[in-house]
Amino acid sequence: MALPRRWRLCRCARLRASVLLLLLRGCLIGTVDLKSSNRTPVVQEFESVELSCIITDSQTHDPRIEWKKIQDEQTSYVFFDNKIQGDLAGRAELLGKTSLRIWNTTRRDMALYRCEVVARNDPKEIDEIVIELTVQVKPVTPICRVPKAVPVGKSTTLHCQESEGSPRPHYSWYRNNMPLPTDSRANPRFRNSSFLLNYETGTLVFHAVHKGDSGQYYCIASNDAGSARCAEQEMEVYDLNIGGIIGGVLVVFAVLALITVGICCAYRRGYFINNKQDGESYKNPGKPDGVNYIRTNDEGDFRHKSSFVI
Repeated sequence: MALPRRWRLCRCARLRASVLLLLLRGCLIGTVDLKSSNRTPVVQEFESVELSCIITDSQTHDPRIEWKKIQDEQTSYVFFDNKIQGDLAGRAELLGKTSLRIWNTTRRDMALYRCEVVARNDPKEIDEIVIELTVQVKPVTPICRVPKAVPVGKSTTLHCQESEGSPRPHYSWYRNNMPLPTDSRANPRFRNSSFLLNYETGTLVFHAVHKGDSGQYYCIASNDAGSARCAEQEMEVYDLNIGGIIGGVLVVFAVLALITVGICCAYRRGYFINNKQDGESYKNPGKPDGVNYIRTNDEGDFRHKSSFVI
């Protein structure tokens, strides 16, 4: 019994599809295809992390696996010739067939890592994945600079700085254990103050301090890995005694005037002039021009030389 024409066509189409699938499978034998469950892993310093590199083609047998580290535009081997290389030796291992686990990560491990897999039966079949590893570092105790005393109405700046944290920390300031806003005008509790806090640089700038700004200040540096704070430091805001300053200036001028008058009187009375001593040195009397004198015992004190010319 002859099959209907439509069924014959369907049967032919299925046969052609089966043949095409076999041909494609034959072409795919030996190919490499990689994937990663996380291409941007983040880990805190001194913890372990997995760099995921997975072969999805199950027909790739006994591939050649290499891991390379790219840092500061330089490339170095991490896994080569079936062993861990470089500064990760003793701190890393191959996980499964291709993934890499790093134990006790440090900030120096933050870099790009390239997983390369090559089919041994066909070196032309190669695939690679680049993974960016971020290592977070907890901040250390920040350095805080707080002025001890500031007069009312003057401007001043408080500084907070930390250089170890990664990513770069943000800063917050506290007065008497109370957090300060970034802008005093944004909070009614600080309406009598006039300050701005830069949470990226850690500076707290007072445009004009008042008595209520006195207190104990400290700063906290924070990032995703943790936080650290400096010790409390006291800032005193004092009133400026204008009357006392003017009085002090007048006293100084009076003292200077008395000293000047005393010096002038001493000069007039001759206290600063050297008196001539009684025994002054004898000076020879002046001699007329052109005359020479000599002393003799017979002629008295002086006589003219024979060469005297008038």
